[in-house]
Amino acid sequence: MHIVATPAHRHPVPGMPRSIAAPGPVLAGSAGTVMAAPVAAPAPARHTIAIHHVQQILLGAHRLGCDIEALLRRAAISPALLASSSARVTQDQYAALIRTLRRITRDELWGLLSRPVPPGVFAQAANAMIHCTTLEEAIQAGLRQYRLHIGDFTPRLHRSEDGRTISLRLHAHAPASPCQVFAESTFVFHAYGLINWLVARRVPLSSVDLSARPPTGQTDTERVFNTSVRYGQPCTALHLDAAWLRLPVMQDATGLGEFLRDAPHKLLVRYRDNGCLAERIRLHLRSHLDDELPSLEQMAQMLRLTPQTLRRRLRDEGRGYQNIKDSLRRDVAIGMLERSGLTLQQVALRLGFSEPSTFHRAFKKWTGVAPGEYRQRGMQLASAEG
Repeated sequence: MHIVATPAHRHPVPGMPRSIAAPGPVLAGSAGTVMAAPVAAPAPARHTIAIHHVQQILLGAHRLGCDIEALLRRAAISPALLASSSARVTQDQYAALIRTLRRITRDELWGLLSRPVPPGVFAQAANAMIHCTTLEEAIQAGLRQYRLHIGDFTPRLHRSEDGRTISLRLHAHAPASPCQVFAESTFVFHAYGLINWLVARRVPLSSVDLSARPPTGQTDTERVFNTSVRYGQPCTALHLDAAWLRLPVMQDATGLGEFLRDAPHKLLVRYRDNGCLAERIRLHLRSHLDDELPSLEQMAQMLRLTPQTLRRRLRDEGRGYQNIKDSLRRDVAIGMLERSGLTLQQVALRLGFSEPSTFHRAFKKWTGVAPGEYRQRGMQLASAEG
């Protein structure tokens, strides 16, 4: 059971447009027409995770001299995938790797910092935050907990001179190593997920600054934060409208235990922005995968938009229509290869490919690995673990 934000739980924020605080995803037509979400639709395919994030999360384990291949095998991830910059893993695999790293390193940041963050600190912070009245009070309480355990950087809230913007900034005490840079990214990722959970809704960010260099391979950072991300910044930070900090804390001790069992790897999945246009299109396409997927022009007609407007809106979200179709097919294919007993030909047909060879070429383009090889590696790992 997941904690969800119901309409009764969503509080309009004073001074903000009503549309921001209104619950539920909608699609706007060309004349401002609001179209309700379909009553019944298949669950959207779960997003997979770029191998770049796997490589980064292992930096601390490398530094500590851990057996990387053994760690990956416990998470059912083929070590060979690390060699392909376009490879992907499932959310379950990534979550299993997080659990394994936490257990092996006895560190909630997996050996990335100069001293470990003891298991239980996240729970202590969450417990302190649920007893606060407003989101601002809760964030301050959580940061006080972490400042007791992290010496490489200091997390603090800053208000802009005009009082309209709040920034959660991580002030590094020395030039950051690659391990610390990823630890900073992880810290703000977890902080943002915790913020969303506390108020039982997704709080929109105005922008994100990361001290990390721009990644060379695929990354999911922009999609996760659903805002523009600036790399190579002097300070890692989350920026948001100060009005959101007046939201009341909605959680209490009753749901804390269940929340902690899922956290932190499901924090942002729970409050993913299904209202953005790209996610709404992905949901619609999910129900038509075994047919010929609609063209951009056909999709625009369904949404009562012109093709030019659809392209522009997707471009504003940093997406393209073909990219949405390819990523959906890729994620569904990986899920089928991981969990189902379907043959490769059946998988190809269910994804709308008339020929298995076409699916083979597409999958290798998406992930750097042929579908048969991807499944075989997974079976070998499962057999070895069994």
